[in-house]
Amino acid sequence: MRIRIYWKLTFIFCLLLALILAVTYFYLNAHLKTYVETRIQDNLKKDLLLNKDFLDNELSQVISSANINNIVNRIGRKLGVRATIINPEGIVIGDSEVSKENLPRLENHITRAEIQDAIQKGFGQSKRFSTSIKKYMLYMTVPLGKDKLVGIFRLAIPLSDVELIESKMLKTISITIIFAFLAALLASFLASIMISKPLSEMSVIAKRFARGDFSRKAIIHSNDETGDLAKTLNYMADELNAKVKSISSEKTKLETILSSMFEGMMLTNEKGEILLLNPSIRKLFLIDSAPEGKKPLEVIRNNAIQEIVDRVLNENREVITQEVKVSIPQQKTIMVNGVPIIKDKIMEGAVFVFHDITELKRLEEIRKDFVANVSHELRTPISSIKGYAETLLDGKVDSPDNIKEFLGIIYQDSNRLANLIDDLLDLSKIESGKMKMEFEPLRIGLIANRCKNVLEKSAKEKSVSIKSNISDNLPKVLGDEKRLSQVLLNLLDNAVKYTSDGGSVTVSADRKEKFVQVDITDTGIGISEKDLPRIFERFYRVDKARSRELGGTGLGLSIVKHIIQAHNGQIWVQSTLGQGSTFSFTIPIA
Repeated sequence: MRIRIYWKLTFIFCLLLALILAVTYFYLNAHLKTYVETRIQDNLKKDLLLNKDFLDNELSQVISSANINNIVNRIGRKLGVRATIINPEGIVIGDSEVSKENLPRLENHITRAEIQDAIQKGFGQSKRFSTSIKKYMLYMTVPLGKDKLVGIFRLAIPLSDVELIESKMLKTISITIIFAFLAALLASFLASIMISKPLSEMSVIAKRFARGDFSRKAIIHSNDETGDLAKTLNYMADELNAKVKSISSEKTKLETILSSMFEGMMLTNEKGEILLLNPSIRKLFLIDSAPEGKKPLEVIRNNAIQEIVDRVLNENREVITQEVKVSIPQQKTIMVNGVPIIKDKIMEGAVFVFHDITELKRLEEIRKDFVANVSHELRTPISSIKGYAETLLDGKVDSPDNIKEFLGIIYQDSNRLANLIDDLLDLSKIESGKMKMEFEPLRIGLIANRCKNVLEKSAKEKSVSIKSNISDNLPKVLGDEKRLSQVLLNLLDNAVKYTSDGGSVTVSADRKEKFVQVDITDTGIGISEKDLPRIFERFYRVDKARSRELGGTGLGLSIVKHIIQAHNGQIWVQSTLGQGSTFSFTIPIA
């Protein structure tokens, strides 16, 4: 249970005060009681001696007369005590508490201790029970007479009166101590609040500092330790504020760097538990849960990556680099670089950088395929041209018809080489951005009709019908007429080539938001699902033998893709093997 500081201070003050008052009470109880008794005895003795002088000087001649009882009664009333005069034989001749008629009934007092002390020592005192008035009394006696003993004068006070005085005194002291304690309690509480108020304020302000709110400063109430604490707290707040701003700035810079990194980055502690993942690696592996405190295998689900982490932490090498194949969320090749974090020869963790080299690997494969395909595409016609030319040069062909046939083959293969070179040059220009295009508003329907007319003859030879379903109300597109014609001619030509006799090819277009989408649909042989992702790659052919038979270079669809991309459009294909294909592309509206 939380106890406020002013309650603690009040409790401490009250405890100390209660201890002091208790000691005071017991001290006063012990000493004042003695003091009161001594004071009462002194006063009684003083009264005794004063009255002795009075009796010795004024009443010695009538000490045994009948008026003696009146004298002791008057003394007893004035002093508020019991006054007694006893003759030398011990007979009571006057008593303020006993009537004159009852005096003879009193016992002889000659044997009483105080009487004997008065006769022998000149003063007597005792405490005992009085049989005459039935009370415990304090007695004091002195002898009367200047030259001889004429009597004994005694004063007595009930001990109950002494006890009553002591009781009243103790009651007064007790009440005074209680009121003093309550007053001190209230004063302590108020003082504790005053003392603890600055501390409470500083506690609230310190909590605000802990939350990062440095707008309010501690108030300096006094020039003492509390004031020094407030000054120190304010100084600490200024220093913390500066440090927090500096750390926040550095954190923002670090977060900016990490979030802008294209490469994925993972930080682990010395146990191999993840401390940090940047956005790139989260995107790379589709991580949407909190990875902190988990092992990489629990988050990335790849044994090879976990093995790399373990190697970096265990082998303590400078850098470990390894390629990793991952299949989630899709097939990728990742280059992982790991380096340990060592401080004062103690392993504190490791940093791992993930490079997605899937595209580089793909481009490397494309490059290899490109070189192989170009070599193959060039070798075939060149070998043919070289062979037929050598035959003609050797003079082994005599028939004019054979010579004409050989020259026709050489001419066809040279055209094939020229077309291949033209396509390679066009592709190179498009990719390097050197191909000049003149963008202007165009009606895609008119371009499609012209391309349809160009291919009408070859289509009729295969009994393939070409239909155009493009509305005249379709918005104009922004494009280069020559290059869009090249796109449509290429796609329509492929559709006719790969459509069986009696089939059909349809060109349609429709508006899609800020674009016009053009679809070329055929009823041809179709494309298998495994070939669809690579259909727009250079020299990629679904059916290589048939493609060469039909005179294709293998670059047409790649050129089409780059032309459409240069128009800020997209191109894709949907196909089912044996049922035909639909090539679609989009062009921005003018």
